Amino acid sequence: MTYIHDTIVRLQKTSPAQAEFYQAVEEVLDSLQPILETSEQYKRHAIIERIVEPERQIMFRVPWVDDQGNVQVNKGYRIEFNSALGPYKGGLRFHPSVNAGIIKFLGFEQIFKNALTGLPIGGGKGGANFDPKGKSDGEIMRFCQSFINELYRHIGPTTDVPAGDIGVGAREIGYMFGQYKRLTGNYDGVFTGKSLLWGGSLVRKEATGYGCVYFAQYMLEAKGDTLAGKRCLVSGAGNVAIYTIEKLYQLGARPVTCSDSSGTVYHETGINLETLKELKEVRKVRLNEYVTAHPEAKFIPAADYPADGNAVWRIPAELAFPCATQNELSEADAQALVANGVIGVSEGANMPSTQDAVEVFLDAKICYGPGKAANAGGVATSQLEMAQNASMQRWSFEEVDEKLKVIMKNIFLSASGTAAEFGEPHNLVLGANIAGFRRVADAMIEQGVV
Repeated sequence: MTYIHDTIVRLQKTSPAQAEFYQAVEEVLDSLQPILETSEQYKRHAIIERIVEPERQIMFRVPWVDDQGNVQVNKGYRIEFNSALGPYKGGLRFHPSVNAGIIKFLGFEQIFKNALTGLPIGGGKGGANFDPKGKSDGEIMRFCQSFINELYRHIGPTTDVPAGDIGVGAREIGYMFGQYKRLTGNYDGVFTGKSLLWGGSLVRKEATGYGCVYFAQYMLEAKGDTLAGKRCLVSGAGNVAIYTIEKLYQLGARPVTCSDSSGTVYHETGINLETLKELKEVRKVRLNEYVTAHPEAKFIPAADYPADGNAVWRIPAELAFPCATQNELSEADAQALVANGVIGVSEGANMPSTQDAVEVFLDAKICYGPGKAANAGGVATSQLEMAQNASMQRWSFEEVDEKLKVIMKNIFLSASGTAAEFGEPHNLVLGANIAGFRRVADAMIEQGVV
């Protein structure tokens, strides 16, 4: 435990006020104790000291002009964390909560998530404290162009390939790619999550949600169970949540919740996917309008949530899919889920469960798929998009979906096999962290002190 304490203390001095980053590092290092105690080479090569420090941190201002002619300024980030396995790969997040600590935690998690896929991609993340909500298309375009005026110097199809994240969809990717192309004169696969019209991949939009459900399916199958007939809780109402719900229906489950910052919808007979897509993908409005179309459903305002957690996790169900944001599921939420009979949790968001909540799940020995394993389908399909761009091909929906299923199964087998190797077969947190770490660390050792 000394090296964990020493590492966190050092990071608190060198990277102050980055609580989410410390949390992510501590969670990973705690899982790595068994391998660090038996593998002297990782200490000799100072792998921990090197892997917790990004290879490069890019921070810059983003000035842009709003529709009233006023100059606005935001802060932009790109953390190129680790390239031992391939080009930096990870999304861009546009949200007012974005800061250096958030981006570093996301980038650190991305290293191990990308390693677990088995694909040749390193870890990175980026974004800005810009809020696309309430902005016109013209304002979003001008912001994206200004953002890329700085970032274009640091990205490329074999160096750093950003994608979307919260607040960044095909529209934003389009504006950024257009400016990149204008500045460089290159038409290459420098972004993923592109429109299908000009190099995007089928299934990319659905991939994180689909993959999260596939991971749950494999966890249950290993216990001799299935998704069919299971009552499911889903948080969030963005891309990940919507396509988690879609795949749950396809595999015979019944998702009964979704949520956004305004509150939670609870629909006992099952969330109406058509209505949800209309509200969130077309009209882009708050979820409280869901009950207008479905008065039999219940809307729980965020103001009515319990003080120690989130209303979505207090509804009885068998499976839970946190698909909103980091630290959305508290220890009290986890205790409520276990008390209500949940048998599995598969994380669609990045680090959505607090460390105390994770301990509750592990102690209860339920099926628990941590985000870096369960939500890796998004980045895996991004790499499949890179492969299609490089070969100038377009694969069918069925081809990409089948490849996604195989990747998610391999991630599950890698995490579960590693967990069993270290004597904790139910602990996929340990299994995922060690499996991802070993792949990255061994590559770092082979490539020398760089």
